[in-house]
Amino acid sequence: MKTKARTSSWKKRETRTAYAFLTPWAIGFVCFTLFPILFMFSVSLTNRKLNGMTEYIGFANYTNMFKSDVFWNSIKVTLFFTIIMVCVTTVWAVAMALLLNMKHKLNGIFQFCYFLPSVIPSVAMAYAFRTIFGKEAGLLNALLSMVMGKNVAVNWLYNHSTVYMAVFFVTLFTYNTGQMMMIFRSGLNDVPQELYEASDLDGAKAVHKFFNITLPMISPLVLFNAVNGCVSALNGSFALLFPLTGANGDPDGMTQVLSLLIYKEAFTNMKVGYACALSVILFLIAAAFGGALFALSKKLVYYEN
Repeated sequence: MKTKARTSSWKKRETRTAYAFLTPWAIGFVCFTLFPILFMFSVSLTNRKLNGMTEYIGFANYTNMFKSDVFWNSIKVTLFFTIIMVCVTTVWAVAMALLLNMKHKLNGIFQFCYFLPSVIPSVAMAYAFRTIFGKEAGLLNALLSMVMGKNVAVNWLYNHSTVYMAVFFVTLFTYNTGQMMMIFRSGLNDVPQELYEASDLDGAKAVHKFFNITLPMISPLVLFNAVNGCVSALNGSFALLFPLTGANGDPDGMTQVLSLLIYKEAFTNMKVGYACALSVILFLIAAAFGGALFALSKKLVYYEN
């Protein structure tokens, strides 16, 4: 009986200790995540202005939102930008990780040179690329003019045919892409070499080894980076696109993701309540992307255990 009592007392003490360690996280979650979400939703039910004037209007913001062509265009652009950005950056990060995983003397220098732009603030990097893609004095047009022997004046960021190509090229040098590359490289080092040796004995080619060994073994990292990439594309797109194409998402709203529209409604049109309603939709989209990725992971992600 005494032994059972001591065991029960020890378990209770261990449980209290565990909850004590969890308390700081719980307080932070309530104060900095749960409360802002609930407050944002409550403000979305008002016509709150930037000057502080507030009146409860129920779901009128959501009704007006779903009737707006600008909103639906922004939803379309947001979904397109998120899906393509995640695909492009993930594939690029895997390719760079495979290159770094090869045994070459200059790997360290290559890794340093590639990762260096990733630690530069996104706004500063975006303004630098805006100068590169400029029409009149842009570095890219100047190089093309030298190579082609004639004046090239393409407005890369404001041309319907080139804006997406330019924007997605910039995403290859963001911090998120560099971080993906480092994570993938770490995962590649953990792939058992015995699997490659066995495949070599069977005469497997490099492509077959990648799709049948490498990719399944790093698939949990692909899931992790894809989820982080979705969050980065949805929440971090403002710092990248605002310096490049402005709050209107030029040309003709082709790059006006929800984060840009939220900024415009809140700080240009001073409709804070409407901007909060847009933020609720952005939150739901992020949750939907995360749920969809985890649902796909049950069929596509390989766990060794």
